[in-house]
Amino acid sequence: MRVLLTGVAGFIGFHVANALLSRGDEVCGIDNLNDYYEVSLKEARLDQLKSHSNFKFHKLDIADKAAMLPLAKSGATRIIHLAAQAGVRYSLVNPYAYIASNVMGHLVMCELARATPKLEHFVYASSSSVYGGNKKVPFALSDKVDQPVSLYAATKRSDELMSSTYAHLYQIPCTGLRFFTVYGPWGRPDMAAYLFTKQILADQKISVFNQGKMKRDFTYIDDAVKGVLAVLDKPPCGQPPAQIYNLGNSRAENLMDFIAVLENALGKKAKIDMQPMQPGDVPETYADISESTRDFGYKPMTKISEGIPNFVKWYRHYHK
Repeated sequence: MRVLLTGVAGFIGFHVANALLSRGDEVCGIDNLNDYYEVSLKEARLDQLKSHSNFKFHKLDIADKAAMLPLAKSGATRIIHLAAQAGVRYSLVNPYAYIASNVMGHLVMCELARATPKLEHFVYASSSSVYGGNKKVPFALSDKVDQPVSLYAATKRSDELMSSTYAHLYQIPCTGLRFFTVYGPWGRPDMAAYLFTKQILADQKISVFNQGKMKRDFTYIDDAVKGVLAVLDKPPCGQPPAQIYNLGNSRAENLMDFIAVLENALGKKAKIDMQPMQPGDVPETYADISESTRDFGYKPMTKISEGIPNFVKWYRHYHK
């Protein structure tokens, strides 16, 4: 099977590509290697993937339709679209990047899917952010998602709507995945595990928002990848052929407990700077994964007591 995978140098994309290659699939990877965080980390991920003979890489921007649409002739039968401008807080600083990548880029990917002759399934990344300030937990697929509290969330919800439209108009099997705070080895430097680890080891204060009264459904990368592959192999067949699923750990962890596990793994206490809630942020995320479990046997197994030490071990090795 040949898979076109965008965001291949990103955190989740890198791990998904590794899993596909390990099971014998061909992967055509796309990434623009932007500088939202250290390009050297993205390049290091790519170096790992390039050791596989079934891997090809193209440095392209998904919003560049002239460059992207010829990939309809790549021979791909599946598309996994993970490329996006990530981060809730950065959307307050550079909103245009989110429209370019997450809206125009997603539209280009929908058109690419439409033009790919033997396409069996278009899988794309959404986000738990679409649930906005939802006070009902766990977050279920039946919950309203029409009041996003960040531009990032608004763009991800627009991706879901665009995909559903293309499924209706052109019978393209589309599945959106609402990821919940994925962490683990090779993770993103702007996310809690990486950022806190770096600051604690440097003896710097870590900023903890909402006075520490935060809960997150921390999802270990291996569990998320298993979910992506299970979904990829089972395209929706309804009318229209469009589905959305939550991919979380189905456990809301207190942020202060997360920090305590991290401190233990590092063997060092954190210096904590309590801060108010940030604009666009939410106090709690918690995934209802009943549909993912029912349809794909998705059962996340990794608790933070295991996942955080795994991340710390990788971090120490990578940064020597």
